Amino acid sequence: MGGELGSRVASLLEDEPWVGSLEGIDVDPPRARLRRAVFHRIVPGQHDRTVETITAFNPHIVVHIAVWEPHSRANTRTARTLTDDAATSILGAAAECRALESIVVRSGIEIYGRNRNSVTRPTEREARNPTSEYGRMVDQIERTARAIGRRVGVSVGKLRLATVLGPHVPNPLGRILRMPAVPFSALADPPFAVVHQHDAAEAFVLAAKARLDGPVNIVAPGAITAFQAIRRGGRIPVPIVGPEWTVARGLSYLAGAPVPDHVLEMFHRGRLADGQLARDVLGFAPTTTTSDVIDQLFRWPSVVHTPSEVAWEAVS
Repeated sequence: MGGELGSRVASLLEDEPWVGSLEGIDVDPPRARLRRAVFHRIVPGQHDRTVETITAFNPHIVVHIAVWEPHSRANTRTARTLTDDAATSILGAAAECRALESIVVRSGIEIYGRNRNSVTRPTEREARNPTSEYGRMVDQIERTARAIGRRVGVSVGKLRLATVLGPHVPNPLGRILRMPAVPFSALADPPFAVVHQHDAAEAFVLAAKARLDGPVNIVAPGAITAFQAIRRGGRIPVPIVGPEWTVARGLSYLAGAPVPDHVLEMFHRGRLADGQLARDVLGFAPTTTTSDVIDQLFRWPSVVHTPSEVAWEAVS
């Protein structure tokens, strides 16, 4: 409930007439002003406190969004640990709740992988075959949730999100594209899709309301390539070939924009998915296309540091 996506989901759920009591947990407080939701500040590793809080609330629906994408807010190893700890505690606690009817978890289209023989635009019928660390992370979440759902007899909805972008959303792809000079693959410039944070949040609300059972892809309409995105943002495109990517990743890391393996994979082989099932099952209708999300990315203001004397004059 504390991140940008979680805060948005909580805010939307508060406006739903079918939602009664609403509680959430996170390591950080919500980014939005919530009127009636109860927030609990709990670190992912505090297993006992997480279980005690969730079982005391005894929810009908659990919406699990606690996924740390590598190099969004933490390095790959820490992101993996935080994600695993949160899933173990939260989903394990959900299994102990007698009122539980449904679980909805965040996943990602990285779960399909991008092997050389992979389908370019996979549907939910395609096998899970993750080829990146982030893909393996969300695959494990799906496995855990599915096992619990079968054990206690409840529905399990799995939202396989494209890369989520939005104002103030920490995301490695967004940081890379906003650099003054941006690398891209000179040998292949395949298309990828993203999704705006507001559309992603709406998908979670629809999935919870419908008691979704099974996976759905959540992607914005359209697609874009890295070179096209770079040009739309007025950045300098830097074509990279083979071993040069090692140098490019090192320089990007020093510039504060690490390139994790799932983003590098996307630059080389693209990242698309078929979103028709979400429209058919949930009535999900994204309001922002992939190109529009990218255009908005470049319009979001950077941090502006105001000198202390100017700030004092403004409030005095």
